[in-house]
This record gives sequence, structure tokens and C-alpha cells, in this order.
Amino acid sequence: MNQPLGQPVRAGRQQQPQTNEYDDGPFTFRPATKDGAKARVAIQGVSGSGKTWTSLSLAHGLALGERFAVIDTERGSASLYVGERGIQFDSLPMHRYDPRDLGKALAAAAKAEYPVVVVDSLSHYWKGPDGTLDQVEKAKSKYGGNSFAGWKDGTPMQNEMVEALLAYPGHIVVTMRSQTEWVLQENDRGRKEPTMVGMRAEQRKGIEYEFGVAAEMDITNRLRFLKSRCPALHQQVLDKPDGARDIAKPLLDWLNAGGKPVDSSAWVDAAFAENATAEGLLALYREVESHSALATPLLHPQTGQPTSLGDAIKERGIALKNAQQ
Repeated sequence: MNQPLGQPVRAGRQQQPQTNEYDDGPFTFRPATKDGAKARVAIQGVSGSGKTWTSLSLAHGLALGERFAVIDTERGSASLYVGERGIQFDSLPMHRYDPRDLGKALAAAAKAEYPVVVVDSLSHYWKGPDGTLDQVEKAKSKYGGNSFAGWKDGTPMQNEMVEALLAYPGHIVVTMRSQTEWVLQENDRGRKEPTMVGMRAEQRKGIEYEFGVAAEMDITNRLRFLKSRCPALHQQVLDKPDGARDIAKPLLDWLNAGGKPVDSSAWVDAAFAENATAEGLLALYREVESHSALATPLLHPQTGQPTSLGDAIKERGIALKNAQQ
């Protein structure tokens, strides 16, 4: 017999959907500031173009003479420049290029409080052994050999790596190898022929949009800015640039104009303070979120495992709230 129209049919007790106050926060507009802004620079070029030396000189200028860190995938090529013009840095050689390993390396650099990290080069984390492309190839077996489906695993790894770079609590400089890009174009005889249209970084297409400043160098050591949010560098072309003088100085002048420094270590201390409360951690999460710093790479103070600042705050806040119930 049919139920009368509008009569509810009991199908067992339904669970109410759980809401997460961390993920379902309010949309709150705040005054825009440059507080805590850091340089995010990408330099791409062919072999011999000078991108490694330029990135080291730039990092030296951004670090204001302090030691900085180099995540080295280029078999020690950066270390050949140590001591030149007073440049000193610590190096971490990498031999496998799982994108998650770059996040771990950045977390270690953040714990050591390096003011600048250079990644020389980021291209290996795309097409090197265990890089994103390798991860996609390995993952396709889970999806019946479908390479396209393998991106279900590869894309999150790539995105999390980029987020860790952009949220590092210091300046970031990366180099990328370039390759010639060709397209088929119709010639004056109506035939298709390959035509060189420029250079493209060996990384995921569009990676340059993630950085505040992106530049390319050619074999004559000529640097051309492809994009720059810093007006002083916009569309500039520099021959054999001095990274510290020609790039770092105008960048720092622009970043520091009207902005105050932000100490991310104070957020970490607050997150793991003994007297922290669930309410206080939620407020801390919102503060970190407002600075676009939730993805800040972090070595968990208790477990030593790599994580993000946002995840660490959320984990402890939820644990404290559950303990109150």
C-alpha cells in the first residue's frame, strides 16, 4: 500500500552531517596589507645562461648577508660559487625528487630559520626520478593503466609542493631549466612547418604565474622579466645582472614599503603553548589564514614529522575541544 503524499518514510536514523568549524569559517574581509610579504622569484634558462649564479647573488642580497639555504638537485653546481663576493650558504643535496620531499626539506629549512631558500632546480621535481611525472606514471596502475587517471595522485602532490613553496616563512628563489617550444604554423606556401615560439620552463605549464617575479635568461646572460608585481622590475631587461644590486634591492624596497615583518615562529609557539585553548587555537587559525600562511611547512615539534602550520593548529585545536566534551 502506498504511503499518503507527504507521509515520511522511516529508513533508520540518519546521521546529521558533521561540520568543521576550521574549514567552514566565515568570509571576513580585512584591510589589505603587505605585512609579512616575502619575495617569490623564479628564474628559468638554458644550460649556461647564468641562472644558478644569479639566483645565489639574489638570495645573498635578500638575506642581507646572512647564511641562506640551497636545496640542490644539480649535483653541487651551486656549491662551486661559495665564497664568491662573500656569498655563504648551507646546501642540502637531493637525489630523488618526490614533490613531497621538497615539502620536507622546506619544513627543515623553516625550523632552522633560514631567511632565504634557493631551489636549484625546481625542474627535477617535475620530470626527474620520482618527480610529478614519475608519480603519475606509477599511479596509473591503480586505474587500469590509465595515465590520465594517474593525475588523481600526481596533481595533489604537485599542488601541495607549490603551496609549501609559496607559504615558506622567508624568501624563495627557484631556478628552472628551459626548453625550446615549437608549434606547427602555416608557411607562405600553405604548408605546416615547426616554428620556434620561445622558451618554456621544464615544469608544469603556467608555473610562472605562481611567483611574484618570473624571469628568463639566455645564453648571453641576458635576463628578461616575464612578469613582476614589483613595479621597479616590470618589463626590465638586464645584461649580466648583479642579483643582489639589480634584483634584491628593488624587491626589498618594494616589499618593505608600508609593510611590517611577521614572525611565524610566534604562531608555532602559540599553537603548542601549554595553556592553549580550543577557542584560542581557532582564533590563531583564522589569523594565520588571513596571512595566507596555512600551508607554511613545519616539522611537528612533538613528532618531528613534516606537516603544515594550518594542519598542526587544527589538529591540536580539535583535540583540545574533544577533551572538553
